[in-house]
This record gives sequence, structure tokens and C-alpha cells, in this order.
Amino acid sequence: MKKIFMLLAIASTLSTSPFVSAQESPWLVRLRAVQLSPENKSDPIAGTGASDRLSINSKTIPEVDISYFFTPHWSTELILTYPQKQDVKLDGTSIGSFKHLPPTLLAQYHFMPSATISPYVGAGINYTRISDVNLLNGGARLESHSIGGAVQAGVDIKIDQHWLVNFDIKKVQIRSDVYSTTDGSKLSTVRIDPWLIGVGVGYRF
Repeated sequence: MKKIFMLLAIASTLSTSPFVSAQESPWLVRLRAVQLSPENKSDPIAGTGASDRLSINSKTIPEVDISYFFTPHWSTELILTYPQKQDVKLDGTSIGSFKHLPPTLLAQYHFMPSATISPYVGAGINYTRISDVNLLNGGARLESHSIGGAVQAGVDIKIDQHWLVNFDIKKVQIRSDVYSTTDGSKLSTVRIDPWLIGVGVGYRF
């Protein structure tokens, strides 16, 4: 009888130990709906006049996020979407549009990976590819890419062994110079630097 109780005690200990958590699949996929809210800061046009005259629109975008857990606490997350079209305005008047593809790679720390409510923070790098630029009827262009930092905080709320609900907020650095296509002169620098506030679901394989 004593041996039975000892075996039950050992089994109970193992079921709540980090070793059991480590046996979970290291892969987690999240699908989020994200509100993109740009900071919309810009230098004066051609070095004269007021700042912040250029702006792009806020919008809701889909996001697919793939995470890999190296340990219960540490993971990396790749954030993906499809090319997003943004409208550009000068002093509130539309002057054209462009598309951007902004994959982001983050390292994450999960404070309580075994808890039902599991908060995390992350930091990493964003690479944004800018394409299909049509500004001032072809009179201006943007740089083709932007590289910047990204920070993140969020929480996973576990529903069962596989499914979870996710809330997430990110700040991403996206910036580009604006050039005249006529003489190549620099017209301005725009700092989009959006906040990305998301909600979604996740699946741990």
C-alpha cells in the first residue's frame, strides 16, 4: 500500500512539473485581427513649412503568427500578413497610395507558461517591403524598404490543452524618405511607426 501511495505522489508531482510542460509541442499558431494605427509624423515638405502634413489611414488587418518555443519561457514569433494598401494624404487631401508587406520577428519571454492566463513580452526586428507607390500622379516615390525595431506585450488565455484566446499590442518602427521623381531630391521623411492592437485565437499543436 505504501508503494502505491508513493507512486501516486510521484505521478502527481510529475503532472505539475515543468518537465510535463516541456513535452508540449513547441509550435503555436495564432490568427489575429489587428487594428493598425499609424503615428503619422513627417518632416516639413522640402524643408519648409509645418511638420506632420503627411498621413496614412488607420485600418484593420489580418495577421498570422507562428511561434516556436525553445523552452517553456522562451519563444520566437514570426508575424505575417499579405501586402496592405495604404492611402496617403497631404493636409487631409488624398495624394495617392502604396502597399507595404511588414513581416516581423520577435523573441518572447512568457512569465507563467503553465498558467491559464499567461502574459508575455517581446522584442525584435521589422522588415517592411514598400511597393506599388503612386504619389502625386507619379511625382513622388518612397524608399523600397524599411528596417526598424519592434516591441510587444500580450497575454494568452488557455481554453484547453490546444486552444487559447490572445490579446496583443505591438509598437513597430516603419519609416521612409520621400523623393521627387523629377530631380531625385528628398522631399520629406515619414515616420509611420504604427501601434498594432490585436485580438485572436491560437492553437498549440
